Amino acid sequence: MSEITVADADRRRSNEQVLDVREDVEVSAGMIPGALHIPMGAVGDRLAELDRNRPVIVVCRSGNRSAHVAEALSRAGYRADTMAGGMVAWQRAGLPVG
Repeated sequence: MSEITVADADRRRSNEQVLDVREDVEVSAGMIPGALHIPMGAVGDRLAELDRNRPVIVVCRSGNRSAHVAEALSRAGYRADTMAGGMVAWQRAGLPVG
Protein backbone atom coordinates (compact mmCIF):
# COMPACT_ATOMS: atom_id res chain seq x y z
CA MET A 1 0.00 0.00 0.00
CA SER A 2 1.16 3.49 -0.79
CA GLU A 3 -0.24 6.98 -0.74
CA ILE A 4 -0.81 8.58 -4.13
CA THR A 5 -1.59 12.15 -5.15
CA VAL A 6 -4.93 13.30 -6.54
CA ALA A 7 -3.20 13.84 -9.90
CA ASP A 8 -2.01 10.21 -9.87
CA ALA A 9 -5.48 9.01 -8.87
CA ASP A 10 -7.07 11.02 -11.68
CA ARG A 11 -4.60 9.61 -14.21
CA ARG A 12 -5.01 6.01 -12.99
CA ARG A 13 -8.76 5.90 -12.31
CA SER A 14 -9.76 4.76 -15.81
CA ASN A 15 -7.67 1.58 -15.43
CA GLU A 16 -8.14 0.92 -11.72
CA GLN A 17 -11.01 0.60 -9.27
CA VAL A 18 -11.85 3.63 -7.16
CA LEU A 19 -13.40 2.70 -3.83
CA ASP A 20 -15.10 5.47 -1.86
CA VAL A 21 -15.36 4.46 1.81
CA ARG A 22 -17.22 7.55 3.09
CA GLU A 23 -20.64 7.35 4.73
CA ASP A 24 -23.85 7.78 2.72
CA VAL A 25 -24.38 11.36 3.87
CA GLU A 26 -20.86 12.29 2.73
CA VAL A 27 -21.18 10.84 -0.78
CA SER A 28 -24.43 12.72 -1.36
CA ALA A 29 -22.21 15.78 -1.98
CA GLY A 30 -20.57 13.95 -4.89
CA MET A 31 -18.11 11.21 -5.72
CA ILE A 32 -15.32 10.61 -8.19
CA PRO A 33 -17.09 9.54 -11.41
CA GLY A 34 -17.08 5.75 -11.71
CA ALA A 35 -16.22 5.14 -8.05
CA LEU A 36 -17.76 2.28 -6.12
CA HIS A 37 -19.26 3.36 -2.79
CA ILE A 38 -18.89 0.98 0.15
CA PRO A 39 -18.87 2.63 3.59
CA MET A 40 -15.76 1.76 5.60
CA GLY A 41 -17.67 -0.42 8.07
CA ALA A 42 -19.11 -2.57 5.27
CA VAL A 43 -15.96 -3.19 3.21
CA GLY A 44 -15.17 -6.51 4.90
CA ASP A 45 -18.62 -7.86 4.12
CA ARG A 46 -18.59 -6.64 0.52
CA LEU A 47 -15.13 -7.68 -0.72
CA ALA A 48 -16.74 -9.72 -3.50
CA GLU A 49 -17.69 -6.44 -5.19
CA LEU A 50 -14.00 -5.68 -5.79
CA ASP A 51 -12.02 -7.28 -8.60
CA ARG A 52 -8.98 -8.87 -6.96
CA ASN A 53 -7.12 -8.65 -10.29
CA ARG A 54 -7.35 -4.85 -10.60
CA PRO A 55 -5.64 -2.29 -8.36
CA VAL A 56 -7.84 -0.30 -5.98
CA ILE A 57 -7.58 3.41 -5.18
CA VAL A 58 -9.26 3.97 -1.80
CA VAL A 59 -10.81 7.38 -1.12
CA CYS A 60 -12.44 9.04 1.89
CA ARG A 61 -12.98 12.64 2.93
CA SER A 62 -9.47 13.52 4.10
CA GLY A 63 -7.33 10.39 3.75
CA ASN A 64 -7.47 8.82 7.22
CA ARG A 65 -10.16 6.16 6.74
CA SER A 66 -8.92 5.32 3.27
CA ALA A 67 -5.42 4.61 4.60
CA HIS A 68 -6.83 2.07 7.08
CA VAL A 69 -8.98 0.40 4.42
CA ALA A 70 -6.13 0.31 1.87
CA GLU A 71 -3.88 -1.31 4.46
CA ALA A 72 -6.52 -3.94 5.27
CA LEU A 73 -7.11 -4.63 1.56
CA SER A 74 -3.36 -5.02 1.02
CA ARG A 75 -3.20 -7.56 3.86
CA ALA A 76 -6.10 -9.40 2.18
CA GLY A 77 -4.17 -9.69 -1.09
CA TYR A 78 -5.47 -6.68 -3.03
CA ARG A 79 -3.22 -4.11 -4.66
CA ALA A 80 -4.55 -1.02 -2.88
CA ASP A 81 -3.39 2.58 -2.55
CA THR A 82 -4.87 5.51 -0.67
CA MET A 83 -5.40 8.96 -2.15
CA ALA A 84 -3.67 11.69 -0.12
CA GLY A 85 -6.02 14.39 1.09
CA GLY A 86 -9.17 12.50 0.07
CA MET A 87 -12.13 14.21 -1.54
CA VAL A 88 -11.16 17.51 0.07
CA ALA A 89 -7.95 17.52 -2.01
CA TRP A 90 -9.76 16.18 -5.10
CA GLN A 91 -12.28 19.02 -5.05
CA ARG A 92 -9.62 21.64 -4.25
CA ALA A 93 -7.78 20.46 -7.38
CA GLY A 94 -10.92 21.12 -9.42
CA LEU A 95 -11.23 17.51 -10.53
CA PRO A 96 -14.61 16.12 -11.66
CA VAL A 97 -17.28 15.11 -9.18
CA GLY A 98 -20.37 13.18 -10.19
